[in-house]
Amino acid sequence: MKTLFIVRHAKSSWSDSSLADVDRPLKGRGVNDAYSASEWLMNNNTVPELIISSSATRALHTAMIFARNFDIDFSSIKIDAKLYEGNAKHYLKCINTIDDNVSSVMVFGHNPSITSLINHLTNSTVSHVPTTGIACLNFDVQHWREVAGNGKLLFFDYPKLRK
Repeated sequence: MKTLFIVRHAKSSWSDSSLADVDRPLKGRGVNDAYSASEWLMNNNTVPELIISSSATRALHTAMIFARNFDIDFSSIKIDAKLYEGNAKHYLKCINTIDDNVSSVMVFGHNPSITSLINHLTNSTVSHVPTTGIACLNFDVQHWREVAGNGKLLFFDYPKLRK
């Protein structure tokens, strides 16, 4: 059994137009939402063994907030630069290469790729993953390379659902 958490980065700031898109930081609301979402997962005993993040500042910062709350060392966060501008196929390729000794993984990324990925991997229809949105998928497989369109959506959560 493999469990995959797909997380969209928290709300980012557009206040500094001189920054490249990849370098945009989180807004205050994004920081708060990331802490709240990761605490909610902790309270539900839902902590991954591995965190993988896009190289974009906003995604990596979101992943670091989750890691801090999960007591996961920042140095163990795997950064995959291809997730920044990658499509759902890039995300799936990353997922399919995860070490089989790991049973639960949290991947931090971007729309529209992660919405497409969730819909591709499950029979569910998610129209849009909002910032700090989390989808939890379960796969009845032994190997990450077997993860394909055979997943079950266990839950889909985002900050406005908890307010």
